[in-house]
This record gives sequence, structure tokens and C-alpha cells, in this order.
Amino acid sequence: MSARLLPGKPVADAVFAELGPRIDALIAAGHTPGLGTILVGDDSASAGYIRMKQEKAASLGFTSPHIHLGADATQADVLAAIGDMNDAADVDAVLVQHPTPPQIDFDAALLALDPDKDVDGLHPVNMGRLALGMPGPVPCTPAGIEALLAHHEIPISGREVCILGRGTTLGRPLALLLSQKRPTANAAVTVVHTGVPNWADYTRRAEVVIAAAGVPGILQPEHLTPGVTVIGGGVRYEGKRLLPDVDESCAEVAGAITPRVGGVGPTTIALLFRNAVEAAERRVA
Repeated sequence: MSARLLPGKPVADAVFAELGPRIDALIAAGHTPGLGTILVGDDSASAGYIRMKQEKAASLGFTSPHIHLGADATQADVLAAIGDMNDAADVDAVLVQHPTPPQIDFDAALLALDPDKDVDGLHPVNMGRLALGMPGPVPCTPAGIEALLAHHEIPISGREVCILGRGTTLGRPLALLLSQKRPTANAAVTVVHTGVPNWADYTRRAEVVIAAAGVPGILQPEHLTPGVTVIGGGVRYEGKRLLPDVDESCAEVAGAITPRVGGVGPTTIALLFRNAVEAAERRVA
């Protein structure tokens, strides 16, 4: 069986095309949207992610105020930087790049962020909004996965979806998102994890499997039923080498599958900017 590939770039392109007129309308109304970024330390990969987001922000017409703190920054330094971004009139949305150095309590930093400027949608207030089905910024990778499935016309409503992984950035919010009553969701969602000895019994039963464990190669062909849709959401890096959860041989069993590179990643960036545009629109309103 040769699986149909589900690339993320066409999804991201469609999201950015939809955002363009909204950004133009904001600027025409006298409000240039701003995405603020905070980088703590000198991790080269994190610095690269920030540069990529700043370049995309510039191409979309955003301003991108940035604060770079040294690797020896204290918790107080980080909280002060977040406070500055919270108060900045030219910043609609804020990203605190993760990971941070070991002396920094990232959860405490997240709590200090204004929930309405939380572009990643991970503040407890926004996770609560998601759980209750209330409007607010949605975690970017889960929202990107929903958008990817919808764009490629993979039916979800009423189908059995198994998410392998329960992390707060992907597995848990994705389960909340895909179980909501909405045409592009409304699924029967099961969440399993590496602490479940027979987790493969659940993935083999599912019609859609989403790997979100952050364990390289954890999902193998024998864990799937033929024709299943497979979404690779979890990754880990060894230096600059990308190690996905989904083994490439799963394409021999799946009916549709995200590519090793260029699957969920582009949709995550696109949905981050959608969160930022919506934050700007809320402030203007």
C-alpha cells in the first residue's frame, strides 16, 4: 500500500491567504499587529526559531519587538521582560521561547503572561477556555493538526481517533479540540501513553492515529491497521537532527500519512500567526 501524503505547506498557505486581508484591515484601521518574542539564553535552535518567526512576521506586515536575555538571566529578569511585553501597546501577542535555561521556571513565566496575549494558547486560562469551548487562543500544534485534517478532507466526525501522548502542549489539548462538536472535529477520542502497556491495542483499533509522545520511532507498522490515517505530531531533536515519533515504514500500512518533514510543522507556525491576528482584532474591537 502506498500512503497518500498529507503535507502541511498547502494548509499553511491557505491560512496565510485568509489572514492577509484581515491584517490589511487592521493596518488600514491604524493598528499594525505586533508579535513580541522573548528568548532566554543562547540555544542556537531556539534562536533560529525566533529568527524564522520574526522574518515571517515582517513578511506579513507585523512588527516584532524582541527581548533577548542572557543564559545567566534570573527568574526576576524573565518576569520583568514578560511584564514589559504585557504592558507594551504595540504588542498584541507574546511568545516566550521554550526551552529556557534550567534556573528558569517556565510554568511560572507562563502564568505571568497576559492570557489575552498568549500566542501559544498554553496559559491555564486559555486551556480552561478550550476545555469549556469558549473563544480564545488555541494551542498552535493541535489547531494545526485539526486544520491539516480538514484541508486534506480526512473525515473526523464520528470516527475513532487515538492520540499517543498526553503532554500539555499537544496530546491533552488536541483531545479536547477534536472531541468538540464541530464539523472538523466531533470525534471519539482516546488518549494513551507510554505508561499504558497495551497502548498498541488502541492504536490498532483507531481510524486516525496521532503520534504525540516525543519518543523517536515509537509508532511502527505493527501498531496500525491497514488504511489508517497517521499524523506525526511528536518529534525530538538530536542536535539539528529531527527524530519523529512515526517510523517511515508506517507509510507501507497507512492510507494517508504526514511526511517526515513538512507535515505538522508549517501548520503550527500558521496557526500561531492566526492567534496573533485574532489577538490584535480583539484589542481593536
